[in-house]
Amino acid sequence: MDKGKGVVMNRRWAIDFTDNSTVPSSRDIPDPPGFSRAPLDQDDSTLSRQKKDAEANWKSQKAWEMAQAPFKNLLMMGFMMWMAGSTVHLFSIGITFSALWQPISALQGVGKVFAPYKDSKVDLLAPKLLFIALNLGGLALGVWKLNSLGLLPTHTSDWVSSLSPAQEVEYSGGGMPLH
Repeated sequence: MDKGKGVVMNRRWAIDFTDNSTVPSSRDIPDPPGFSRAPLDQDDSTLSRQKKDAEANWKSQKAWEMAQAPFKNLLMMGFMMWMAGSTVHLFSIGITFSALWQPISALQGVGKVFAPYKDSKVDLLAPKLLFIALNLGGLALGVWKLNSLGLLPTHTSDWVSSLSPAQEVEYSGGGMPLH
């Protein structure tokens, strides 16, 4: 047989592409198992609306995850401050200032943190408020540690050198009293 004349040999799976009458239409071929043409027949606006709703749900879920992220940092920082002890030394001061710096920098960038999740269908007010509240809790933890180290100026004598330091109201000592 001549190869260049468009003659098709008798093969079981051979199709002559020059003759359109032998090519079956896509409706004549049955769908494979597990395939359904129903989504192709749906309206495009329905599909786009479903896609936008799914994207809005995903953005809302990710915004809540970002809002809860400072809680993990809060627990870790509290543990590190507890491990640092209550004496003033380089490690405890470094941990304390780190505990103060992280919430402050996070509070300055609230808009940048939630910018990827901004959408007309996603309400970001509640996740932002939770994010701010958890970072304010971290800031309060850092201020409490500064106070427990005695580094906060809480008395007038801390500001004016001519005044005498505040008197201790109570004193407690360890051990058992001997009677």
